[in-house]
Amino acid sequence: MNKDNKTSVKEFILFGFSDIGEHQKILFALFLIIYILTLLGNIIIIILIASDHCLHTPMYYFLRCLSVVDICFTSTTMPKLLFDLLREFKTISLMGCFTQLFFFHSIGNMDSFLLALMAYDRYMAICRPLHYTMVMSKKLCFLLVSVSWIIVCLHSLLYAVWISRLSYCRSNIIHHFFCEIAPLFDLSCSDLTIFTLIELVEATLILCGPFLFIVISYGCIITTIMKMPTAVAKHKAFSTCSSHIEVVTLFYGSTVAVYVRPPSARSLNSDRYISIMYIAVTPMLNPVIYSLRNKEVKTALSKILCR
Repeated sequence: MNKDNKTSVKEFILFGFSDIGEHQKILFALFLIIYILTLLGNIIIIILIASDHCLHTPMYYFLRCLSVVDICFTSTTMPKLLFDLLREFKTISLMGCFTQLFFFHSIGNMDSFLLALMAYDRYMAICRPLHYTMVMSKKLCFLLVSVSWIIVCLHSLLYAVWISRLSYCRSNIIHHFFCEIAPLFDLSCSDLTIFTLIELVEATLILCGPFLFIVISYGCIITTIMKMPTAVAKHKAFSTCSSHIEVVTLFYGSTVAVYVRPPSARSLNSDRYISIMYIAVTPMLNPVIYSLRNKEVKTALSKILCR
């Protein structure tokens, strides 16, 4: 970078929830409970799947990966948020900010990719049952997850490097509780025209790509289910997808509310609260949804409790 492009900001201040004053302690207690429940719920799912041989199937392999990702995802922001709620000066270094940005987007995008892989698993199980065992091998599942990790990490690394090279000279106050792209854009005095265009195209592909794949998969699944001869068979097939559909709705509903909106409709104030949904609430509810709506998971839990 030349001299004109060098940033004059040495660290950022996270505004977080400073505007609610003394109520931050109440938020601390609430977020701490949510974070603990998220960790416990997902750890239980991981232990159940690892300990019960009946759950050693592709569907539960992806579910275990999802639980690991959810733990990592919420941990990219929640510990820092909890710490900041207890102190007056909520600072983060430049390197810490860009590192958080990288991990937040790579792990968050991995969540999206895993939901797409789980949709593909349900498609194969319902629409191609005779080929399911042969196609959905352990090797293929591992390969799909590995390739997904490579894609999301390269994508997020590109973002982190680009944003780290911007010039920040307007202010150092980020109006959010973590380092996010939109608030950082507001602080930059660099020309963002090309970057914004590239971000729009690439973000659309990386976010909408998995979602479109899920929609197409479930279109095929619903068509296949409707052709089944009995109501019992239809109910059985649909019940294997219900938990996944709920998780997809919860995840994409909150994500779309933040990212898929025109700039004129965006509000950094409301984004903070909407972000809590997919950063903290969704990872907490995922284990609950899969345990309450899944007989095999409940059976595995009963076995462990009986021991």
